[in-house]
Amino acid sequence: MVRRTPFDAICLAAVVHELQPLVGARLQRIAQTDDHTLILGLYRSQNSAENDLAGENPLAIIWHPEFARMHLLARRPSSPKNPTSLTMTLRKFVSEGRIAFIRQRGLDRIVDIGISAPEGDFQLVIELMGRHSNVILVDSHRKILACAKHVSPKQSKRPIRPGIAYDPPPFESKPSLLEIDSTSDLKGVEGVSPFLRELIGEEISIEQVQRAVKTGDYDPHFSHEYGAYPFPFSVDSIPRVSMSIALEQAFALREQGDELRAKQTSLSAQLQRVIDARNTALAGIQEAIELADRSQEIQQQGELILAYQGQIRIGDTKLDAYDYEGNPITIALLPDKTPIENANRLFNRAKHAKERRSEVLSQQIRLQRDLNEGQSVFDQLQSATTLDEIENLREVAQQHKWLHVSGAPKAKEDRPFQGFPIRELLSPGGYRVLYGTTATSNDFLTNKVAKGNDWWFHVRGQTSAHVVLLTQNQPEKVQMPDLVFAATVSVKNSVAKHSSHVPVDYTLKKYVRKPRGSAPGLAVYEREKTLHVDP
Repeated sequence: MVRRTPFDAICLAAVVHELQPLVGARLQRIAQTDDHTLILGLYRSQNSAENDLAGENPLAIIWHPEFARMHLLARRPSSPKNPTSLTMTLRKFVSEGRIAFIRQRGLDRIVDIGISAPEGDFQLVIELMGRHSNVILVDSHRKILACAKHVSPKQSKRPIRPGIAYDPPPFESKPSLLEIDSTSDLKGVEGVSPFLRELIGEEISIEQVQRAVKTGDYDPHFSHEYGAYPFPFSVDSIPRVSMSIALEQAFALREQGDELRAKQTSLSAQLQRVIDARNTALAGIQEAIELADRSQEIQQQGELILAYQGQIRIGDTKLDAYDYEGNPITIALLPDKTPIENANRLFNRAKHAKERRSEVLSQQIRLQRDLNEGQSVFDQLQSATTLDEIENLREVAQQHKWLHVSGAPKAKEDRPFQGFPIRELLSPGGYRVLYGTTATSNDFLTNKVAKGNDWWFHVRGQTSAHVVLLTQNQPEKVQMPDLVFAATVSVKNSVAKHSSHVPVDYTLKKYVRKPRGSAPGLAVYEREKTLHVDP
């Protein structure tokens, strides 16, 4: 089965053959267009015998870990304003120099470009070996003058940095593709990649490959789906006039495809997080609706506790009684509460559930609509085939505020929150909700992480986690479901997590302070509001 084509030694051999007419060309332009791409402008006069290569020929050298390659470009790309150290060193030593030779080392993925310049003779070593790819400028004494990637002795036994002698990669000795016959095992042969090994015997013969390498008689082909190669490799591959043209087309599509998949994956992850948050919120809403539907039953349980209070003793965990229809019923009791306190607890619970019913129903409608829209965008994203489609879907997500970003992006930390155990959740509206799990992490969250206009939550009069809802300095835009969500997090991480109708105070963080000399986790606050939630 055909798979994505590699840029292997045979591809490099085909490119090097194409570059031979540029020996003698003047190096008149040197630019690095991005972190992994060097462009050399090789100029041949109009009187050159190779009319196709007259004028400037942009040679791209790419040491990207996944897309390492080299080939001519159809047009000269623009240059960045700030040259890199590699570019400046090349301009200093080899600008306006002449190309003395371009040759591949055996059938390895290494090319040497000799340059004769006013400053002397130099060699540009191009190693195209996946994540180990590099571009190295050496002088006539093999001393490294510049390199695309510095490699320290700690990183490799073969360090690469300016000022030291250049050592070639320590390749093990292998038989060359040019020296074997059709009966040889192709494994461990110099110049034979796994892709070429599969191709030989199916599409081409060893003799064809050997003849092409020796004579330069390649047959470059391109496929929209699989890439480019110096030989026909699939039923849908089409011929191209040069290997460089085939490679330029293939990698343009490949890089665009990888960019598309990366953006698709990133946006999918964000949308999935929103969908999961909405499903979680809807599950909580459904529980609240079911509780509201049972408000009369809960009210009757409270009444039965009062009716049977003479039979209840402190420490009892349940009451076995008969309801109004004469059916046996068991009612759970809090053992540290009196019968009246247990009854009032149920009365309050029933009242609160009944009062919230219309509110939670409207929340359910809104959240379900938001979930359906989010799921629709997510499904469309999975079938998107262009970057424009993905950007349009991203705009839709931003309009719905599904891509909530808290502040400017921060540098990645090995230990988030400086190692303090702080957990993160996502509210129904997509806000980040943080809470501490220890007294010291509560301190750090409140005093070092939270900003003045973030909402701060704490169970009233009880030991609980400090909970912070990050508002992006817009606390007035936070909706009630998000506040209730954060308040519930506070209750679930408190000593009152098994209680109901728990009061949770919340205020802006700027109204919260830590008394001087107080124990970790202690805070005083003012201008608070109160929510009553069931964990």
